[in-house]
Amino acid sequence: MDFGFNLSPSSAVELDKVDTSLFRELCRIEPGARTCIGCGSCSATCTASEHSGMSVRKLLLSLQRGKMRDVEKMLTCCMLCGKCTMVCPRGINTRRIILTVCRLYENVEGRI
Repeated sequence: MDFGFNLSPSSAVELDKVDTSLFRELCRIEPGARTCIGCGSCSATCTASEHSGMSVRKLLLSLQRGKMRDVEKMLTCCMLCGKCTMVCPRGINTRRIILTVCRLYENVEGRI
């Protein structure tokens, strides 16, 4: 049946084939990463978000989906100002999560 639309291959994510080891390691080190409710408060207050698309919510989602290019781009855009940590309704230390992802990402890049 044709509904008049379809997903382009670039936006389709096959979650069964995605390597989520980096996200699992992040959650082991920083359990707060799992408690994010995706409210967007971090994005709304982020100085870099308007110009670069930086968002802790997007960062965590990209890690869960295995989109490492998106993760790398966001890590280079973050200014580590900590505004996102101050407004998080769940009390997640988002700055520490970003720093942990940076360390984990460097370890992964070193092995490739």
